[in-house]
Amino acid sequence: MEIHEMNLFGRENIKVFKNRPQTITEILSESARFGEKNAIVTEQHKLTYRELDERSSIVAANLQQAGIRKGDRVAAIIGNRHEFPLVVFACSKIGAIMVPVNVKLAVEEIEYILGHSKPKVIIVEEEFKEKVEQAAEASAGLQAGYQLFEIEGEDTFSSLLENKAALIETAVAEEDGAFILYTSGTTGRPKGAVLSHINVIHSVMNYKLVFETNDTMKTLIAVPMFHVTGLVGQLLHVLYVGGTVYSMKRYQNEAYIERILTDQINFLFNVPTIFIMMSTSEKFQNHSFDFVKKVAFGGSPIYQQTFNMLKQAFPNAQLHNAYGSTETTSPATLMPVSYPESKVTSVGQPVAVADIKVMDSEGNECIPGESGELYIKGPMVIKEYWDNPEANQSSFTDGYWHSGDLGIMDDESYIYIRDRKKDMINRAGEKIFSIEVEDVLKSHPDVVEAAVIGIPDPIFGEKVKAFVVGPSLNSEDFTDLKEHCRKSLAKFKVPEEFEVIESLPRNASGKILKNTLKHVGGEKNA
Repeated sequence: MEIHEMNLFGRENIKVFKNRPQTITEILSESARFGEKNAIVTEQHKLTYRELDERSSIVAANLQQAGIRKGDRVAAIIGNRHEFPLVVFACSKIGAIMVPVNVKLAVEEIEYILGHSKPKVIIVEEEFKEKVEQAAEASAGLQAGYQLFEIEGEDTFSSLLENKAALIETAVAEEDGAFILYTSGTTGRPKGAVLSHINVIHSVMNYKLVFETNDTMKTLIAVPMFHVTGLVGQLLHVLYVGGTVYSMKRYQNEAYIERILTDQINFLFNVPTIFIMMSTSEKFQNHSFDFVKKVAFGGSPIYQQTFNMLKQAFPNAQLHNAYGSTETTSPATLMPVSYPESKVTSVGQPVAVADIKVMDSEGNECIPGESGELYIKGPMVIKEYWDNPEANQSSFTDGYWHSGDLGIMDDESYIYIRDRKKDMINRAGEKIFSIEVEDVLKSHPDVVEAAVIGIPDPIFGEKVKAFVVGPSLNSEDFTDLKEHCRKSLAKFKVPEEFEVIESLPRNASGKILKNTLKHVGGEKNA
């Protein structure tokens, strides 16, 4: 693919693919030639490419009837169902910004997102309607007069699929926002990363170029579509190349393996945790997966033993590590098709349009092999965080996004991640910032101080452990603290282990020494 440079989002000398679709709508338009081929196959429904195009246009027209115009936000609290891609393309066709919300979030977390993004329309699956209504009612920032459309049972949002309005054509530019994905922030409040059309386009093109994917691809989405890997790495990527996207509403180990076998899924993309869980199944151990062509993994570290297991289980597959984030619209680095065995623990090389440099604490560029923070530049890097000037000011320098991840780059441009943002916990690919959990713990009347860290877990990579200080705390029973956390936090953020200590270790300036906490002894309490 031919590459040239342009100014993008006010940033100079950004490398871009010269011949590219301009919008997410064009992804579907260019795949229209596949007509009656299945584009989406969920557990309950199927959509051909023709149906996906036609029905998303109907939804788009009805959103316009509901008052949605270019730049307006449409919040979607939807799991892995066929309605999700319909909303994706409907919003793209009218220039609306889709705000996919994690369905596992607690009422207070949803309340913040709705108040911050201010959607005019909320589309919610019946299962989550009650907590979304509670969140909307409590949200001081949500505009009055928003409309709520419900997806009922196994049917669909019937009012949005009635063919009662003509679609008004909208001019959408490639720098326009397409999604706002909320990602945990160091302030304890999530930040809304604005993914533009050009960001998404370059990511799907990067995947196609490196993975060498084509219209024979069949992927099974087990990660949520509202996360960037499910949304971009699988859904939009595979639709871009003309393949078929299968999905599961909830990951279940045996059912997932059965779907792979039954549907001959040949492109797998998961966090390493899922592959580890698969390997424990007798069904997995007793079947051949020689039909699998591509296996990709990212979101948390891959270890040599896991890589060896994948190589044995999928003998005919290309294995690709991937590194990226919401802010890089999925991949910033990808493992190429061929690479030396010595590189297997790396996250690959920068994608073709990326400019990545490793910076030391003094702001100087590191030499190969020297550890520092990864700074990332390219057309896949977001323009901004929604309505967050402070984060925009602190997160970008000369067009480079500060990843907060520590790594090294060798003399062949392979990148190795050495550490993550200090306060971030990575539980099976779900990113949890400790300050967010600490704020909830400290709101409990018996907690004087709290510090949260990630500790190793053989299945999930990391799990949450809380150290709490308070003279009235029961060091044997933490039921009350767990219930307190569950009221404000998603289940995966609630600490799995607690430990009462007399005081938190601090340095001379009063900063809590979390590295010291990781070596604190004492009995672990679940």
